[in-house]
Amino acid sequence: MGVGTVWVHVEPAPDGVASISQELLAAARRFGERVEAVCAGGDPDAVCAAAGEHGAAALHYLERPSEALVGPLLATSLAAAVAGSDDPPAVILFATTYDGRDVAGRLSARLDAPVITNVTELAVNDGALVGIEPIFGGTTNVHTRFTGAGPQIFLIRPKSFQAEPVGGAPAQRVELPAADCGAGGAARVIGSHAEQSTGPKLDEAAVVVSGGRGLGEAGKYEMIEQLAGLLGGAAGASRAIVDAGWVPYSQQVGQTGKVVKPDVYIACGISGATQHLVGMKNSRNIVAINKDAEAPIFGVADLGIVGDVHQVLPRLIEALQARG
Repeated sequence: MGVGTVWVHVEPAPDGVASISQELLAAARRFGERVEAVCAGGDPDAVCAAAGEHGAAALHYLERPSEALVGPLLATSLAAAVAGSDDPPAVILFATTYDGRDVAGRLSARLDAPVITNVTELAVNDGALVGIEPIFGGTTNVHTRFTGAGPQIFLIRPKSFQAEPVGGAPAQRVELPAADCGAGGAARVIGSHAEQSTGPKLDEAAVVVSGGRGLGEAGKYEMIEQLAGLLGGAAGASRAIVDAGWVPYSQQVGQTGKVVKPDVYIACGISGATQHLVGMKNSRNIVAINKDAEAPIFGVADLGIVGDVHQVLPRLIEALQARG
């Protein structure tokens, strides 16, 4: 049973839309009678093609000046579009990303509508969409539904749904007029910096190798990067070593970092705090290396190695190098 029209905030990417946006479009198709996308900036033709490929019938496209912040501009414009529509969306889905959280929060304030956050699963109960959110480190789920008028706003955690292209025609482009942001639009972008990296992105890699406090010192993180490179994967980290300044926040895996779901996740010197497990426990295969046989990480591992990472990792790296 559908819940009406679902709008999905999609984030532009060089090849159309971001992978998390593809996941949200797949989720919307499961519950919406009609799916439409919303986007600010990017190549409109590429975004229309990608959105249609993943099931969106229309794309509400907002031209974004390079100096304008996405949050205030898109939230204000979306609020005006929803308020002035004869057929407003019943549900609006956002990803739990920087822009997604920003726009959803601002839109919530402008529409005086609540937001259900940190959702990892959706279900329909008595004709209403229910957001399922894990709490207490993922040991318990909370089921939440809206009781008031829509639109219902949900923030979805990455990797909660599988992207499923349907081969649809490009979405029909509908211009989304830019609204006056007022004081909210006073800030201007004067420059942007894209982090330089090699190899696959952390949240898209098939193999992720992460290091924790068990490495002992910042310099030992090179072993994590080397192993990840040999496996064609990405290097991640626990919050402990990010907070210690060993690696940047962009490499953090966990509840307050990135959620990953690779084919293989290798945890090196990570004890397995619940906050870290939330970000990687759904990996297809988990390998844990830790000298503490009682470390919680072994509770979710498919393969556990009780040993010192300073001895295990060099041997593993050497073996992989020998294989060429």
